[in-house]
Amino acid sequence: MQINIQANGNKIVYELNSSQAAKELYEQLPLTITVEDYGNNEKIFYPPKKLHTTDTPLANAQFGTLAYYAPWGDVVMFYDSFGPASGLYELGNVISGGKHIKNISGTIKIQRLIRKR
Repeated sequence: MQINIQANGNKIVYELNSSQAAKELYEQLPLTITVEDYGNNEKIFYPPKKLHTTDTPLANAQFGTLAYYAPWGDVVMFYDSFGPASGLYELGNVISGGKHIKNISGTIKIQRLIRKR
């Protein structure tokens, strides 16, 4: 499962893992949603429905990690190292466009990326 995030004229692609939370995020797409700055190493957004973290691995967040912070119900895009945290679950990792994460702002579009065979 891959997702494409379009923001500020740039494209970021993530490869999702096969966890319950990643599948539930994927099922909610497409989304047009507001992204927010949080701290000095991440961008966050709130999906319409909370994700279930059964069988979802805990994250050791680094540059390019896509994670879900269960206590707040937000999806986190890391553009710098963070490490592990209680309640932080890994959804996947960036495979292209990671350099754009730090500079995205405002409204973003998130879509399923369908690979052509």
